[in-house]
Amino acid sequence: MIKTNAMRILETAKVEYKAYEYSPNCGIDAVSVAGYIGKPVEQTFKTLVTQAPTEQHGFNHFVFVIPADSELSVKKAAQVAGVKNIEMLPLKKLLPLTGYVHGGCSPLGMKKNFPTFIDETAILFDTICLSGGKIGLTLELNAEKLASVIGAEFADLTL
Repeated sequence: MIKTNAMRILETAKVEYKAYEYSPNCGIDAVSVAGYIGKPVEQTFKTLVTQAPTEQHGFNHFVFVIPADSELSVKKAAQVAGVKNIEMLPLKKLLPLTGYVHGGCSPLGMKKNFPTFIDETAILFDTICLSGGKIGLTLELNAEKLASVIGAEFADLTL
């Protein structure tokens, strides 16, 4: 298995993780991946990148990590990010901004460290699963350790 930036960051921080490889043919959305690796959808998370029309503390891009089967509440997202409104980043901007493609976007190892928020339900589990930084790779790790590595906050983010 080739190591991704996400894996290297966790190893440097001495955070234990488990890696799962899967076939992209099963589907790259988090719900499909959860089924393929045999994990509950509520324990499998997806990474969403958003943009705001104005900067807040020098940022107008924000990252949200939410359960696979949930929908981001843009109202709650904007509130925790401290901006008036927020919208999903257009897919064509994802790779240039983060270094990741759709279906392989991880909150770990983006080109720039954006303010990141993890849905509070993550702390209900010993571990959560999320993208390992490429399509076909999922990482399982403790959410609180993830938050400490990337400087994320926990918040109520879903509808």
